[in-house]
Amino acid sequence: MEKSNIGLIGLGIMGQNLALNLADKGWSVSVWNRPKSGASESVADHFVRVRGKGKSIIACEELEDFAQTLQRPRIVMLMVTAEAVTEVIEKIIPYLDEDDIIIDGGNSNFEDTERRVDELYKRGFYFIGAGISGGEEGALHGASIMPGGAVEAWPVVKPILQSIAAIAEDGTPCCEWVGSGGAGHYVKMVHNGIEYAEMQLIAEVYSLMKQVGNMNNEEMGLIFARWNETDMRSYLIEITSKILRHRDVTGDYVLDKILDVANQKGTGRWSVQNALNLNEPLDMVAEAVFARDLSEKKKLRETLSRTYNRDTNLALYQRDELLAQLFDTLSVSRIVSYAQGFSLMRKASDTYQWNLNYASVALIWREGCILRSELLNSIAKAFLSNSQLENLLAVSSFSEKVKHTLPSWKKIIAMAVKEEITIPALSAALNYFYGITTAHLSANLIQAQRDFFGAHTFERIDEPRGSFFHELWRS
Repeated sequence: MEKSNIGLIGLGIMGQNLALNLADKGWSVSVWNRPKSGASESVADHFVRVRGKGKSIIACEELEDFAQTLQRPRIVMLMVTAEAVTEVIEKIIPYLDEDDIIIDGGNSNFEDTERRVDELYKRGFYFIGAGISGGEEGALHGASIMPGGAVEAWPVVKPILQSIAAIAEDGTPCCEWVGSGGAGHYVKMVHNGIEYAEMQLIAEVYSLMKQVGNMNNEEMGLIFARWNETDMRSYLIEITSKILRHRDVTGDYVLDKILDVANQKGTGRWSVQNALNLNEPLDMVAEAVFARDLSEKKKLRETLSRTYNRDTNLALYQRDELLAQLFDTLSVSRIVSYAQGFSLMRKASDTYQWNLNYASVALIWREGCILRSELLNSIAKAFLSNSQLENLLAVSSFSEKVKHTLPSWKKIIAMAVKEEITIPALSAALNYFYGITTAHLSANLIQAQRDFFGAHTFERIDEPRGSFFHELWRS
């Protein structure tokens, strides 16, 4: 019997679509899914009979049979929840041989991936943590894939993973080796963190359009569609324009019927937690995560809105001027979001010794993923010109844009404060910009306070860095 090129475990919608994508690209695929209690037909059999009919996909009932259908070295791709990865690894390993490869294509924490790479090395296997972005559509037609881990396995899996990746305009696949250990899942985590920030930024601009600009859904949808024809072009801007104009069977806008409570799966929070561990500012993502947390307090928000009775008559603003300022503000805030995200990756790369290629990361994100946008071409160009670039705000093209848009940016933030409209991410972007461009911060007072009550010492401006002093403040 001819062996399959790759095996896939986990047939949720992402796993199914990846299996179909693999088969469509000419690979033979074996699939297995844990048994469903009480079902007359296995998940794998049903998938092959219905969606996989006529394709080179083999349904397997038992993991031992699944392993026997795979060519050596075996490549086993896991598309299961982060909580189930360890359990599935332990179930499949008894049927694998030395030098076989396990790929975790789910949203696992990079620290778990780092540990699994080392543990499986010791047991004779190669482990890859592959961040995959693009949702079910990307899984089926081409995703952005960020593999990292055991580099020895990369030549074996490279043709397969790159074949199912999205293709950029220049013809290159949006899949390239990221680095050792948990680097692949880390880059995916930061991708998701920036995604949180971008979604929050767009939501805040939508809120300002609606409340201050008094615009209806159709008008806002057309505005976002026009913005998507500029250098603002991105997947999130594109789908926002479609969401705003989408109606249900009754003719009502679906968006207006959706409860204002935003859920989350945790990758944004992981990004913030890691940024805290590395002492790296990531306040835009943090504010986006907290905004979702705040949205869940629906009953309390309704109660307090009645307590404080904040309903006010908003001032009227000239629409064209308002839209121009909002466009500028969103454009520059997105740059800040990427500046924070890439700065975090640089700190992580140095800390974990991954040697990340930031231009490559930007190129991987150009198509297939949720963040795909025109802006990533400029970011890739910046890192190709200077691989040691410390912060995107130091790039001349970005700094010129910031200088040009700063007046609009400040006006929008001031207007939102005046009109009592919450804009945590937009505000965080401006505050970060002010902070990172301020030569002398008020942190000297904080350090003096720390020395006063805890003798934590301080450095002096008239002494070399690295020399520490303590003052007898109470004498």
